[in-house]
Amino acid sequence: MNQVEELEAAILARANRLAAEYKQRAERSRDNILSSASERLHLREEREVLLAKAKAERAYRRRVQANELKLHKEMDHLRWNLVTGVQAQLTGRMSALCADREQYRPLLQTLLAKSAALIEKRELVAEVNAQDLEWLQPDWSEFTAGIAGKRIELSRTPIRTIGGILVRSHDNRIRVDNTFEGRLERLAGQLHQTIIERLLPEGRERAL
Repeated sequence: MNQVEELEAAILARANRLAAEYKQRAERSRDNILSSASERLHLREEREVLLAKAKAERAYRRRVQANELKLHKEMDHLRWNLVTGVQAQLTGRMSALCADREQYRPLLQTLLAKSAALIEKRELVAEVNAQDLEWLQPDWSEFTAGIAGKRIELSRTPIRTIGGILVRSHDNRIRVDNTFEGRLERLAGQLHQTIIERLLPEGRERAL
């Protein structure tokens, strides 16, 4: 083999080695690209799965919250119906008590005495409903005999109330409302809480 042939053989061998080297490099680059693309795809899939999970979780929480709000609304409605039902029964029982003169008369005297004691004025006016006014008028002196230090006039103008008594000063600046409605209004919060605790013990913290 002459020098020209040897040179050609050396060049071809060198070219083959370079081609093989570039091929290996290309294969490694391809593998790296495929691996990187696969990793990016995997990360993207993970992100999409996480986003889908987060979206599903938010939707689930919204449904749970909506159901809780609906339940709370229904419970509040139930509590309100129970409270109003009990209060309606209280009104009926008070009316029945007022009709029972033997029990009602001493109660009314007690309310009158307590009301008068709260007002420093000596001259007072008592107001009752029309039904009580009818039987109290002829018996007023005896009815108030046990209240010392006070001169209490019975107003001839009846007030609208189921029962009880309202006591005031002559100038109407001081009033003690011991009618059924007045006491019910003052005790509304306590009464409401008591009804809730008795009827729905687990609902104390969410009392209306």
